[in-house]
Amino acid sequence: MSNLRGYKFCGVFPAIPIKIARNDLKFTLLDSLRKRVDFLKDVIDELQLTNIKAVHERAEECTRTAEYREQYDYCISRAVSKLDTLAEFCLPFVKVGGYMIAMKGKSDETDVGENAIKILGGKIEQTIDYKIDDEDRSLVIIKKIKETPNKYPRGGGKPKKNPL
Repeated sequence: MSNLRGYKFCGVFPAIPIKIARNDLKFTLLDSLRKRVDFLKDVIDELQLTNIKAVHERAEECTRTAEYREQYDYCISRAVSKLDTLAEFCLPFVKVGGYMIAMKGKSDETDVGENAIKILGGKIEQTIDYKIDDEDRSLVIIKKIKETPNKYPRGGGKPKKNPL
């Protein structure tokens, strides 16, 4: 990560350890659960970290504002939903030329998410498979190749109920 100076990241895990190691990076930590955001704010304050903020908001609301939409070089997300749904929540944060990194349990979801990723302006560039404690894991690396249409992400639970 030595060539990432000045890049902006959106995501939560593992932002704090990376920020401690690389103070030159800028982070926005987003979570819909107030308790987690409050904890992150406490850690940021206690460690006196700069250029990092924790935001309590839902992704589908946050990306409707110019402050957050297509402003990030990287958006990193843990496996909180299927890849097609995760892409609808995350790709609107990423600027063209940037990357979304999805931490997933298995790489077999890429076929499911490929159409959604294309609609949202992305392209799967690489999948890295690995094991942790004998459990299969994957990092799905998605490059943002064009702007996400303004109608995404959809609100009202539509991304989970009716994935792209």
